[in-house]
Amino acid sequence: MNIHHLELFYYVARHGGIMQAVRNIPYGIQQPAVSGQIAQLEESLGVTLFQRRPFSLTPAGKKLFDYIQPFFTNLDALESELSGGETRHIRIGAATIVLRDHLPELLQNLRRKFPGLKVSLREGHQPELESLLLREEIDLAVSIVEKKSAPGIHSLPLIGLPLVLLVEKKSRFTDASQLWSLDKITEPLVCLPATESVCKHFQQGLAKTGADWFPGIEVSSLDLIEAYVASGFGIGLSVAIPNSTFSPKIRALQLPGFAPIVLGALWRGKTTPLLQTLLDEMKLRAKRLV
Repeated sequence: MNIHHLELFYYVARHGGIMQAVRNIPYGIQQPAVSGQIAQLEESLGVTLFQRRPFSLTPAGKKLFDYIQPFFTNLDALESELSGGETRHIRIGAATIVLRDHLPELLQNLRRKFPGLKVSLREGHQPELESLLLREEIDLAVSIVEKKSAPGIHSLPLIGLPLVLLVEKKSRFTDASQLWSLDKITEPLVCLPATESVCKHFQQGLAKTGADWFPGIEVSSLDLIEAYVASGFGIGLSVAIPNSTFSPKIRALQLPGFAPIVLGALWRGKTTPLLQTLLDEMKLRAKRLV
């Protein structure tokens, strides 16, 4: 059996499908390549290892996975032991704006303290990131911190971020209170999915004004909210992030009385020296941004 084929099958079985495996394999490989090499493994063994739709392991696939799973799962621990007990690989999940604007400086500082550092980055929002943590697919998430995290997840609040509304520069609205005074708000609300904490916090604050306003356009990132507002699709719900500026085509309306969201770090289990160092760097950066 080809050991690389077995590794690919491990990821497919662990993550429940070829597409999901491609997103989690720690090196670049395309879905057709994974499909082809898994097919070669099945051909060499003379068995079908899993049903494609819906995904499920066959008895032969389960037997093979149970056999190889301890080996591939324990590789990171073995690497840590061989390198003197100091893990130099960290997997981080966060929103795009955090990965793009704030993490590079932190990682540069971390690399000076941990030469040979390996980093894996994943984009996502709070529900997805907590799920990745629970499945042990990332080591640290930078996300909105709720009062109560999922069982087994530790949190470190870092900074409060005020909610803001984004309007076009030419908009007749210059103050959010103008919206609350309307009998009905007809402008589409451009925002993250309603299940996201940003939207939940906004709706809680909105309830205090007596106004009703629900998502009209749901997008997957704060950058897309800004782009759609600038293109005239409606009013956007966003957050004011230190050291970040909005497009010159839009302006931000403050939301007094609306509670800020809290951005923080989330992780599982005990902290390693690498993880603790990164948490310390995050605390220092958060203090500088306030």
